[in-house]
Amino acid sequence: MEKITSFTIDHIKLQPGVYVSRKDPVGNSVITTFDIRMTSPNEEPVMNTAELHTIEHLAATFLRNHREFGPKMIYWGPMGCRTGNYLLLNGDYESKDIVPLMIETFEFIRDFEGEVPGASAKDCGNYLDMNLGMAKYLAKKFLDEVLYDIKPDRLVYPE
Repeated sequence: MEKITSFTIDHIKLQPGVYVSRKDPVGNSVITTFDIRMTSPNEEPVMNTAELHTIEHLAATFLRNHREFGPKMIYWGPMGCRTGNYLLLNGDYESKDIVPLMIETFEFIRDFEGEVPGASAKDCGNYLDMNLGMAKYLAKKFLDEVLYDIKPDRLVYPE
C-alpha cells in the first residue's frame, strides 16, 4: 500500500507554520487543505486534548462566521498527532493567501472571553475536555513566534 501524502513530509525538518498540504479537484472547484502546524513535531510537547479541543471550537466558530471566508470554509479540526490543525477551504489557495486569516483567527482565540461556543453537554460529546486559558496561551505563542513575522520557509514544506 502506498504512503499517503501527509506521511511523506519530513517531520524531522518540519517547523510551525502554515502549509498547503494538498489540493483536490472536486467538480469545478478545488479544495485546498492547509496544515496549520503549531508545534515542532517530535521536538516540543504536543498540545493536550483540552486546549486543542478549545482551539477547535473557537477557530471553527470564528471561521464559519467570517464574512469573506465563511462561505468557503469546509472544515477545521485537530491533527491526530496533536501538533496542529487542518483547515479545508473551497478554492485554489497558497499558504500566503491565508496568513491574514490565520492571524485574525488566532487573535480571536487569544482574546476570547466567556463561554466557549458549543461547550455544553447538549452541543458537544466531550464538553468537559476544554482549557480556555491554555488555548489562549498557545494562540498567543503561535502569533508571536510564527504568524506575525512569518518567514518564507514556514509557508512551504521542507524538502
